[in-house]
Amino acid sequence: MTKKAHKTQALISLGVVAAILILLNFVSVRWFGRIDMTRNSQFTLADASKRLMQSLDDKVTVKAFFTEDLPAPYNNHRRVLLDQLNEYRAYSKGNFQFEFVDPTGEQGEQEAQQQGIAPVQVQVVKEDKFEVKRAYMGMVFLYEDRKEVLPVIQNTSTLEYEISSTVNRLTNRTQRRIGLLAGSGAPTLQELSRAQEILRKQYELVPVDVARGTPVPTDIGVLLVMAPASTVPEPVKFQIDQYLMRGGKVAFLLNRVEANLQNRFGRTLELNLDDMLQQYGLRINADLVRDLQCASVTMVQQQYGYNIQSQVPFPYLPLVNTFSEGNMMVKDLHNLILFFASSIDTVGVGTKGLHAEILMRSSKQSGRQTGMFVFDPLQQYSREEFAESAIPFGAVVEGTFTSLYAGRPAPMDTTPGSTPPPATFATGSPKTRVVLVGDGDFARDQFSGGSRENMAFLANMVDYLIDDTGLITIRTKEASMPPLEQLEDGTKKIVKYANLVIPPLLVLGYGVLRWRMRKARKKAMEVQ
Repeated sequence: MTKKAHKTQALISLGVVAAILILLNFVSVRWFGRIDMTRNSQFTLADASKRLMQSLDDKVTVKAFFTEDLPAPYNNHRRVLLDQLNEYRAYSKGNFQFEFVDPTGEQGEQEAQQQGIAPVQVQVVKEDKFEVKRAYMGMVFLYEDRKEVLPVIQNTSTLEYEISSTVNRLTNRTQRRIGLLAGSGAPTLQELSRAQEILRKQYELVPVDVARGTPVPTDIGVLLVMAPASTVPEPVKFQIDQYLMRGGKVAFLLNRVEANLQNRFGRTLELNLDDMLQQYGLRINADLVRDLQCASVTMVQQQYGYNIQSQVPFPYLPLVNTFSEGNMMVKDLHNLILFFASSIDTVGVGTKGLHAEILMRSSKQSGRQTGMFVFDPLQQYSREEFAESAIPFGAVVEGTFTSLYAGRPAPMDTTPGSTPPPATFATGSPKTRVVLVGDGDFARDQFSGGSRENMAFLANMVDYLIDDTGLITIRTKEASMPPLEQLEDGTKKIVKYANLVIPPLLVLGYGVLRWRMRKARKKAMEVQ
């Protein structure tokens, strides 16, 4: 080929490559795609978020007030947020727009604060010195005449849930209500501040008092019967039953044993709910489950004249990580801490035409305590006390329920001023759901502590019962370390001694090999 032909061929090849690049760029602008190989598709929008974006009927505008040139790890927050917002925009058909604002200077800071974004203090290393810098890391969502604010982006692993739940809340005109049954020693809203903080993103948690014949309001999406400490009156049970007969969803979060770690004593509670649960195919047992896989309690012990705090594993605080793989309430949870939990059964489900699913179970080394409940965190247990496995802690039952009061008159509340019971009432329900958990304290402020997964389970439960399962798939994508797989004692010993023996043997073998090679090389040189 001539030099001119070579030059022509090179120009043609260059033109083809340029055309391909232009075409790929044109396609990429209109069709968004991403390959995400993380376990929970951490960096890809969930289907629920995509559907939310596609359902937008008007523009949602996001103004991200983010200080530039922030130190690590805050500089990564801005990059992750930018990627996330770009992906939301790609699926919104133009109805989701955003802009980044660097609130520098007095005017920029004033605008951010007027929008509800407060400054935070971050540490900056400058010229080998620590300095404190004011920074803004918040977002404002605007839709029609409404506004929602995320003042600070603290955790990028929950960013998708924060954005999607905010957009969902912003574009919905009505807020659904969740009822908390009042009375019988149940916790008040003041004792559930963390639960309210989680739920208020989508719902309003309100007390429901059904004393004096008052029915459960019709706008209650889910009724929580949480940790009553005394007998539930028959007229109150009737109103719970009738709420379920109308198609309502009920979550029974119950303590069968009232336990006090300080007094190291527990007593069985008579809640007057056994017949109702049995009618719905469920039972909570008068026992406490102990589990070798458990959380710890802080003990103060005196040694050598000093008070020393130590963490002691306490089997009556089960650390649950055996969940139903298919149920969205618990599908992606890792570790749930229960507090003096009782076992539950679903033995009556089959005879009533209902469907039950166990949500969570104890580990392979667990047991039950019945009768007299006395606790000692320093107690030494025998292996026989942990001979059971997979003890159920919670279940969901679905189907058409029959009223507990079918075939008998409605109970009457004799309190002065009470509304008399109706002459006729519903004795069968449409298809609905009931959840039973053998622990009523896992979501209370006093017990839940910093367990984010306990709060996620409560929120997932509400979403599931109210049929808003899309948000569950977003919430449970939070990045957290999965629990280590539990090994048998024999396997632990094998791994332990293998780590002790194999490395020295490998070093010794390598040394012998080098010695043999040098010896062989020396012998070959002598022969020459």
